[in-house]
Amino acid sequence: MSSQTNLNKAISIVNKAIEHDKAQNHAQACKDYMDALDYFMLALKYEKNDQFKILIRSKIDDYLARAEVLKKTLTPPTPTASAALAVKRTDAADDPDTKKLRAGLAEAIISTSGSTSSSVTWDDIAGLAGAKQALKEAVIIPHMFPHLFTGKRRAAVAGEAKSTFFSISSTDIVSKWQGESEKLVRHLFEMAREMRPSVIFIDEVDSLTTARGDGDSEASRRLKTEFLVQMDGLGRDDTGVLVIGATNIPWAIDLSIKRRFERRIYIPLPDVSARETILKLHVGDTPSELTDADYRALAERLEGYSGADVSSIVQDALMQPIRKLMSATHFKPVERSMLEGAASQWTACDANDQGAVKKALVEMNPEEVLDPRLVMKDFESALENVRPTVKESDLKGHLEWTKEFGSYGS
Repeated sequence: MSSQTNLNKAISIVNKAIEHDKAQNHAQACKDYMDALDYFMLALKYEKNDQFKILIRSKIDDYLARAEVLKKTLTPPTPTASAALAVKRTDAADDPDTKKLRAGLAEAIISTSGSTSSSVTWDDIAGLAGAKQALKEAVIIPHMFPHLFTGKRRAAVAGEAKSTFFSISSTDIVSKWQGESEKLVRHLFEMAREMRPSVIFIDEVDSLTTARGDGDSEASRRLKTEFLVQMDGLGRDDTGVLVIGATNIPWAIDLSIKRRFERRIYIPLPDVSARETILKLHVGDTPSELTDADYRALAERLEGYSGADVSSIVQDALMQPIRKLMSATHFKPVERSMLEGAASQWTACDANDQGAVKKALVEMNPEEVLDPRLVMKDFESALENVRPTVKESDLKGHLEWTKEFGSYGS
């Protein structure tokens, strides 16, 4: 469908919306405005003329603003916090469907306010000084020192400001049952308000909020509309509720939803210092012969690898000694002096080594096997198996989008 066809359809629907608006039929007017916005978005998508694009964007902003005003008039007054909570809990107890939906969402809670189930802090995240600073400004400090700020208070990230943390993906929200997806979104935000301060983290948010188009199903459109309503918090007190989304394709997110995310922070590939830290964090307390110089040399060789790629390198390297044990046909005992008085243990060896005994790993008890030490050669083998997953063209696209819409988190 061409831009002009979509534009004509949008104008036709918006004229009906204006008529209903004038007649005080706010419910129908709001619905028509939202339907018209879908076609305006399609017209904008296919429009080639820059001047027309500016005009269409201005109309989108105007009609969206009016629709939001009408939604406020349609939303019943919000009860007091205690009354609202009591009503919600009573409904949840009485309604089997609600209980079922909320039980599923409860599994997405990583930590709750005041709990110690999340011990991850900023120090566990390598590099990204700019991104962490931006999140602290938007999240941590306003929550800890609300008197220093005006406007909405912000909840804090789990492990730093002790809030309820909901970790959500598309599989948690999208349902094959008619109307259930938007109910899940609504209950998610209701639970976040009840358990505030809270954070809703949506991984791969683009899979739920892609730009509206001709191929959209009615269910997909309703889901996006519900997201818009909930993120606006119309008629509700959203104090202490923060929504964070992560995406690899920010340009695919619907324009209206993108505007709801006030900060859009680009998370770059880790630099050499960050890669070195990631290597050390993932190796952890595994017995290792690697020195600081070895870690630095490895980090320099991993230019262009993402944090997940570096993690995969370490996981593969950690498996190298295990693979040697699994394929070994001979083992030899390790001298007590080498083990500082520990009971005798066995290590894999060549068949010609002194003291070699033919046996397989599965024939020994776990405590009899000496933990193999991680060496540089294990990482050399891992580098042959794991390649970087990020293309240069992908990085270019992210940088261009960030330059226009976001901020840098490096």
